[in-house]
Amino acid sequence: MGKTLENLQAAFAGESQANRKYLAFAGRAEADGFSQIARLFRAAAAAETVHALAHLKAMDGVGDTGANLREAVAGESHEFSDMYPGFIETAKAEGNKIALRMFEWANTVEEIHCGLYQEALASYDKGGDLPEADIWVCSVCGNTVAGDCPERCSVCGVPAAKFDRID
Repeated sequence: MGKTLENLQAAFAGESQANRKYLAFAGRAEADGFSQIARLFRAAAAAETVHALAHLKAMDGVGDTGANLREAVAGESHEFSDMYPGFIETAKAEGNKIALRMFEWANTVEEIHCGLYQEALASYDKGGDLPEADIWVCSVCGNTVAGDCPERCSVCGVPAAKFDRID
């Protein structure tokens, strides 16, 4: 696919980032009292998701569940083993305490994600799904917990009220 594949990859990354950015913008607009502007940002974010998923499909970027789990394990492993450690060292060297905290939290959570995906892959490889359980995400650091909601986040320390149950 050559240059077209490169273009699809760049477009997927750009559309994905635009989705997240527009959702953040929507949250700010909502907090500022501009509900219709917030709605516009959410609509554009949804449209960017449509574009990103179309680009991913054109790249044959979604395999069967086993292949997707293996890719997720590899990606999360790369993030906590290779990517974030370098980011953490740079933030330390530059004295950027806010970035350092965000990178440290993300690094810890990516390792948790890797473990959760490894558990899922083990279940999948045995022909089964994961056991039924609630899944919770900390709205501050992204910590992800299967089972009961913790009283406090083990990564950033916030109370249970900051966790969202994922359907």
